[in-house]
Parts: sequence; structure tokens; C-alpha cells
Amino acid sequence: MSAEQTVWSFVLTVTGVAAFVDFRTQKIPNWLTVTGLFAGITLHALMGGWAGANLALEGASLGLALVLPLVLLRALGAGDWKLMGAVGAFVGPVLLLFVLFGSFCVAGLMAMVRMTWSGRVKETFRNVIVLVRGFISFGLRRNAQVSLDNPQLMKLPFGVAVAVSTMICFLAACWVL
Repeated sequence: MSAEQTVWSFVLTVTGVAAFVDFRTQKIPNWLTVTGLFAGITLHALMGGWAGANLALEGASLGLALVLPLVLLRALGAGDWKLMGAVGAFVGPVLLLFVLFGSFCVAGLMAMVRMTWSGRVKETFRNVIVLVRGFISFGLRRNAQVSLDNPQLMKLPFGVAVAVSTMICFLAACWVL
């Protein structure tokens, strides 16, 4: 197995397990994300020395930095944040941007299907208007009514979106190469 295949095997396994657990429990466990982060850094260090370790650290740092504002606003959970750090450690900073963008697109599709299926389209659009008005008036601040802390709102397993996006990036990489 080549180095690239090894990295893809690990990241697909980590995101697949995260998707399964997140779908069932609405949480992504620390044992998976922290182990994934260290596995990504270690794997790249073994394969590429300091340059490999640096690539993994850059990817992990970028993933954590880009998703942190959404965690602070309570739009995503801490497990989602740590999962993106682990994915970044495996795929590096450039491919992480594709995985993250794809994850947001897949999550958006999941949200549209779920809100349509559950008949909550009007409620969802009202919540979006409340958020936009709040952001315009007060800046990027948490809204207690429209956040993960509100048990009455729909929640999506972002780990599933990350796994789907990672698989799409893997297939695109195989197709291009």
C-alpha cells in the first residue's frame, strides 16, 4: 500500500466511524478525534519526516481555526471542531479546504431535506431571519434561541457530512490521478 493510500485509509476510517457515532448519538467522541489527530501527525511524520509533520500540523491548525468561530457561536459542537482538526492532520491544509467546503455543502443539502421532510421550512426561514437580524444589529454573537443549546431545534450530524465530503474528495483524487 502506498503512503497516499495509507493516509486515505486512515482518514476514511476516522470519518466513517465519526459519521456512524454522530448519527446514532449526536456526539463525536474525544477518543476518536484526539486519536485521529495524533495518528495523522504521526503518520505524516513517519512518512515525510519534519516536512510531513509540518504538513499535518498546518492542516490540523487550519481546520481548528476555521471551525472555531462556529463552535463559539454554538452552530457546531466541539466534537465537530476536533474532527475537522483530525481530518486536517491527515489531508493537509489544501485538501482540508475542499473537505470543509464539501462538508458545508452536504450539511446544507441534509438540512434542506430534513426541514422539508419534517415540515419545518417556515420555522427554519424565520430562524435564519432572526439570526441575520441579530448579526446585523449586534455582530457575531450567540443567539440562545437558535443554537445547539435549544433542544427544540433540529440538529444534524455534521460528522456524516464530513464523511461524505471526505469520500467525495477521495473519489475525486482517485479519478484525477
